[in-house]
Amino acid sequence: MTFAIGGEKRVNRLGYGAMQITGPGVWGPPHDHDEALRVLRRAVELGVNLIDTADSYGPYVSEELIKEALHPYPEDLVIATKAGLVRTGPGGWYPVGRPEYLRQQAEMSLRRLGVERIDLYQLHRIDPAVPLADQLGVFAELQKEGKIGHIGLSEVTVEEIVQAREYVEIATVQNLYNLSNRQSDAVLDYCAAEGIGFLPWFPIATGELAKPGGPLDALSTQTGATPAQLALAWLLHRSPVMLPIPGTSSVAHLEENVAAGGITLTAEQIASL
Repeated sequence: MTFAIGGEKRVNRLGYGAMQITGPGVWGPPHDHDEALRVLRRAVELGVNLIDTADSYGPYVSEELIKEALHPYPEDLVIATKAGLVRTGPGGWYPVGRPEYLRQQAEMSLRRLGVERIDLYQLHRIDPAVPLADQLGVFAELQKEGKIGHIGLSEVTVEEIVQAREYVEIATVQNLYNLSNRQSDAVLDYCAAEGIGFLPWFPIATGELAKPGGPLDALSTQTGATPAQLALAWLLHRSPVMLPIPGTSSVAHLEENVAAGGITLTAEQIASL
């Protein structure tokens, strides 16, 4: 139930995604500031030592809340953040991969998080208007300067990962993946073969599967676990490099998600899902 990011930073495989502690549309501050802090602190209390965020969540709000809630950080806590998406308002996400912009955002994330080194720094999206070598070149420079540790990608194909590895070592990939959406199966299998961590964003998408008579509904009745817990448990069983990062702004929901790490599914139950 653990994975070593880049072969070095060992984390519990069920992490926490800090996108939802911001306001509606991932914009502005949360409705309940104190609950957001409680969620972050409770996650660490429950053994979560991988927290995923981004400069664009808020923007900046998520990183600021993480520092307020948890700094000085536990020694084993890995905070992963990202750069490369610009926000113009709720629902607006636009890739910007100009080297000077990525460097600026790294420096600002270091300051907001209150760290001298970001353990895992991810390119939030590849900007098609900028050569990939230029975008990752900045990451390589930051790594050489000791300002970031490991490098990750988000929403990429196998071909793009292979290309990126010509310039830098890739420790993780973060793609959309859940029970209902498995378009990144080939990417996940490539990551498993290469020892690259895979962070599925939007890991809980039960939808039709949880409706009366659906496979999650039936299995929920059989096991006593909630459909969301079963969706997370399935992800953990799917691959040893899988690092789900379910997000929530509620302590109760957080505790339910983390409990999914203790669910064991039989081979037949996994096959049915």
